[in-house]
Amino acid sequence: MFEISVSQDFAAAHRLNDYPGQCSNVHGHTWKVELKICSEELNDSGMVMDFREVKAVLAKILDRYDHCFLNEISPFDRINPTAENIAREIYNEFRSASTTTNLIMVRVWESPNCCAVYREERTCGL
Repeated sequence: MFEISVSQDFAAAHRLNDYPGQCSNVHGHTWKVELKICSEELNDSGMVMDFREVKAVLAKILDRYDHCFLNEISPFDRINPTAENIAREIYNEFRSASTTTNLIMVRVWESPNCCAVYREERTCGL
């Protein structure tokens, strides 16, 4: 089994609705997004997937979030822009925009020590 990982950052503000603490105020993070892709076999070039392609797709997704107020961007204008919900949204967007069917997970850090992961149960290659 082979696995690759790509990570990129973006800066954005958000606030958590109905949260009983300071995170209900507008505040910002430098978010770090990591995604992992697996494969049981390598392509003709000896890769799971070209890093360049993975980075380009992820950059296009993150561009819509960069330097924005997440609460004003769909779907976060309807649901809380938590790290968990952001991870799920990026996962779904990447699956739709990429040629791979072997996306394992997306991890989103809102700080160096706090992150959330979204994955769907599936076996690599199915």
